Amino acid sequence: MGEGFRRRKFHFLIAAVVFVLDLATKWLVEERIPLHDQLTVIPGFFRLTHVQNRGAAFGLFDDSPHEWKGLALILFSLVALAVVVYLLWKNSHVLNSTGIALALVLGGALGNLYDRLIAGHVTDFLDFYVGSYHWPAFNVADSAIVAGALLLVAEILFTKDTREETTA
Repeated sequence: MGEGFRRRKFHFLIAAVVFVLDLATKWLVEERIPLHDQLTVIPGFFRLTHVQNRGAAFGLFDDSPHEWKGLALILFSLVALAVVVYLLWKNSHVLNSTGIALALVLGGALGNLYDRLIAGHVTDFLDFYVGSYHWPAFNVADSAIVAGALLLVAEILFTKDTREETTA
């Protein structure tokens, strides 16, 4: 087994840890906090709440009445997963921020897709707010997806392209 295989294994391990952590935290919330109840952790800033999101990220399209919404979200998730797995497999022979970012996105996407397929909704529970300003509730999977996306954006914006240096 070569070095590339070990690195790929590491990236898929990251995705698996995110997936398991996401499922475990959602299960704990579903078991311990009744639906629509909340538990204040830091008054005026953070609470745990139990909500079900039938829409996309951060509740987008949650109120949409279309019957196809659930199927469309599942199909979109499957296409996105296929793209992420392809990119991760193609790029994971090297240990870098791209591979870690894609692994985070993969683990998070799998967590939310699992919820949609099994329960028909995604459980969200991390609830941040300041006064009347409120961020929509989210979960560990959403956090991993956003962290992975930010890593990818940072790499695009702040990493020099070595190909430009060699052709200049």
